[in-house]
Amino acid sequence: MEHASAIRLENVTKTFGSVVANKNICLDIRYGEILSLLGENGSGKTTLMNMLSGIYFPDSGKIYVNEKEVTIRSPKDAFDLSIGMIHQHFKLVDIFTAAENIVLGDNSNKKENLKSAAKRIREICDQYGFDVDPNQKVYNMSVSQKQTLEIVKVLYHGAEILILDEPTAVLTLQETEKLFAVLRNMRKAGKAIVIITHKLNEVLEISDRVSILRRGEYIGTVETKDATELSLTEMMVGKKVSLDIARPIVEKKKPLLEIRNLSIQNDEGNTAIDDVSFYIRGGEILGVAGIAGCGQKELCEAIAGLRKIERGTMIHQGEDISAMTPKQILAKGISMSFIPEDRLGMGLAPSLSITDNMLLKTYSEGKSPLVDRKRGRREAEKVIADLDVVTPSTETPVRRLSGGNVQKVLLGREIKSGPNVIITAYPVRGLDINSSYLIYDILNQQKQNGVGILFIGEDLDVMLSLCDKIMVLCHGRVMGIVNADNTSKEELGLMMTGAINLAEAKSTEDKRIGIAKDSYIKKEGE
Repeated sequence: MEHASAIRLENVTKTFGSVVANKNICLDIRYGEILSLLGENGSGKTTLMNMLSGIYFPDSGKIYVNEKEVTIRSPKDAFDLSIGMIHQHFKLVDIFTAAENIVLGDNSNKKENLKSAAKRIREICDQYGFDVDPNQKVYNMSVSQKQTLEIVKVLYHGAEILILDEPTAVLTLQETEKLFAVLRNMRKAGKAIVIITHKLNEVLEISDRVSILRRGEYIGTVETKDATELSLTEMMVGKKVSLDIARPIVEKKKPLLEIRNLSIQNDEGNTAIDDVSFYIRGGEILGVAGIAGCGQKELCEAIAGLRKIERGTMIHQGEDISAMTPKQILAKGISMSFIPEDRLGMGLAPSLSITDNMLLKTYSEGKSPLVDRKRGRREAEKVIADLDVVTPSTETPVRRLSGGNVQKVLLGREIKSGPNVIITAYPVRGLDINSSYLIYDILNQQKQNGVGILFIGEDLDVMLSLCDKIMVLCHGRVMGIVNADNTSKEELGLMMTGAINLAEAKSTEDKRIGIAKDSYIKKEGE
């Protein structure tokens, strides 16, 4: 069945200085379909969609909406054409409520507008199964709630054509399944949907067609039913690739970081990490698996000195760092790097250039009152060259880079400091296949150099391939630490939900583990 064209692009081109973001792109977006847009980081996917949402204006080419040529110069023009985009980095005002964010920019009477907005928001939530409180402040929302609010916002404004940039990057598996159910309902209702994503399994699950960009150029569109992960990867990269993750064998060294009986509270004052103990050895990658919100974020921040510890100790090569701030840790000469989940909010200063971000950890070390930007520029140039960062120059603000290139800058800065312990949270979230494997290679190289790595991830297949050991958390408690060679995704999943507790089994009996496994297998068989 052929669907009517919602948007048609003809030879659309966009450049930023000497960088060609999009070159003569031709694309067809149809009503009643979900189109996935694939490409490596920096291939021009988000730039192309930003032109449809009114953020950028094309240098040349034509845009047709409902077969009529249009000019989109602003987000308002896009809204008027029923185009709504949900961006990877949220466009919300933290101190405003959900309803206030949704009606922002509306020139009608504010009191009446907020009252009617709250009613309409509830209707949308009831229709699609969303959970949004119109009166809740954004700063009190979880990441998934903010994502939901962004989607409700464009629906509120009557969007018939929805563009979602990395919509599942911040969602749990359950939240992703719920979102996909909503998207299928929207497709059934005749809406046109575009998803920018790097998760090939999601592309194959949710989309009808897949369009591929490579270095700003359109490569082609295929029917999803005729595609595989390998064929899509080859189209993205332009060559045959191996999807195997290496795990080099390295002689383990003594523990570099020891965590003993650690307990931490979250921002609401509840226990996030409860009596957790483990250690990281040099030449080892220790993975941390767990359902989102089970304490991974708080654990990272505590080790980095960003969060207060309620109980327990942290020992780095014999030095107690339990009560130290990040500045005190650096002053002690302790070589440790933290790569946070929030790249632009916590890891980098988005308005500063790549050069200036390189200097954030070392600007105070110079003898001169002036910052040595020449050194920072040299370091920026090396990171750009080594990690293949796509950017017009070293002076480009990092907020103008794609998500994958932002992550490369952050990782490059942290590694150049020569740490012996690296704490990294979701380092490949939002990255394409090629960039993800580059990150895995970098981590493996650090491992071979004797660095101890704490790797918090969400893809169990990746963790089983990359990590030497995996620690599983459930509600802030350790369910067990297992050797990656001697476990399975199923066992990790049971531990993540609390059905198996190897930590207890060591001091009791293993029979209850067997019972849990048998009951699970029997249930699955039914």
